Amino acid sequence: AYALALAVLILALAKPQRTVAVPVERASIMLTTDFSGSMQATDVPPTRLAAARAAADRFLEEVPDAVRVGLVAFNQSARLVESPTTDRAAVRNAIAALQPSGGTATGEALAVSIGALAQQKDADGVRVPSAIILLSDGASVRGRPPQELAQRAKDLKIPIYTVTLGTPNGTIQVTRSNGTVETRPVPPDPDESREVAAISGGRAYTAETARNLSDVYKALGSRIGYRDEKREITAAFTGGAFALLAGGALLSLLWFRRLV
Repeated sequence: AYALALAVLILALAKPQRTVAVPVERASIMLTTDFSGSMQATDVPPTRLAAARAAADRFLEEVPDAVRVGLVAFNQSARLVESPTTDRAAVRNAIAALQPSGGTATGEALAVSIGALAQQKDADGVRVPSAIILLSDGASVRGRPPQELAQRAKDLKIPIYTVTLGTPNGTIQVTRSNGTVETRPVPPDPDESREVAAISGGRAYTAETARNLSDVYKALGSRIGYRDEKREITAAFTGGAFALLAGGALLSLLWFRRLV
């Protein structure tokens, strides 16, 4: 026990460290959410949009309180619904109010998101760490190519984490001008999402079920809201060494009636 205590004390002299996850102060995250007409598909029950709402709620619970979260909603156009804020209720209410309609303009949504995040600065005027979570269920059909905006995000060091929602068999019911109802396939487009994530320095995810989507958002809440930081643990080693010394002394007294 004495020998082991000496070895631990020698290790303590080296000032050992371990990596811990600490909250990213003043960080900003933009939830960029698709609410195009295809989001009413029921292949992700109850609907794709309802599953997206539930997953966003879980994300807001996972991300640290100090992190600001905003919302950009898009269909054939994009708008900043909520600037990055620590008011989680405001973001939840904004997501709950979305109703599916229209087409998909992913590039324009990224442009709005990047513009809003670029304005997030600390008291010294330095832009804070930021990221975009892009949830969409289809290819962009309007506006600028999303790959172009992904490169802009990379230049600003704003990674884009894409989440492609839906299954290849997803469909929606569309009423035509003559009153007939048409079943229209709305498969997701993971290839475009993977390309956007790769260009920006983020990561691509797919979600074919509500549970899968919720798990992705939970992982992103932990991944984006924290950073790895090395912390010195010399005190723990020193405490362990003294515990071994005490244990050795006690055993020595019991067995040999002496301390050493």
